[in-house]
Amino acid sequence: MELVDIHNPDNEYYRSLKKFIEQNRETPGPLIQVLHKAQEIFGYLPVEVQYFIAREMDVSYSEVYGVVTFYNFFRTEPIGDHIINVCLGTACHVKGAQEIIKALQKELELKVGGTTKDRFFTLSTARCFGACGLAPVMLIDDEVYGRLNPQKAVQIIQQFKQENQEN
Repeated sequence: MELVDIHNPDNEYYRSLKKFIEQNRETPGPLIQVLHKAQEIFGYLPVEVQYFIAREMDVSYSEVYGVVTFYNFFRTEPIGDHIINVCLGTACHVKGAQEIIKALQKELELKVGGTTKDRFFTLSTARCFGACGLAPVMLIDDEVYGRLNPQKAVQIIQQFKQENQEN
């Protein structure tokens, strides 16, 4: 995903967002819809974009920031091209999901919620994928990898990266 210039409020991305705000200004409770649209446009919601939204919607920055930080589907940092999601549901937790997370954090040199320096991976967690019979489980994008242990999870990441670098 290409990073958008967030420092130029005169670019096409801000113009597109401003148009969306104007079209939805009279919609009841438009802030969440506007934030979704902004994240779709920019890929995430940096402080500059949040201030822009606050100013254009005539609301306080703290109101915008409060909504952004309350809902887990909003991101304040850019995300990677591929999302690694480790399940933390009961079955996965009991079967060692935390050890898998530790191994992935070490391999990728980041914490949960972080993105690798090359913006290839973002590491995340979720409560349940509905694949308890395969526990512990991780998703890379939309593909399920089950019956993991820390070594297998790291091997999958290394193989995934190698295959994608060859393409």
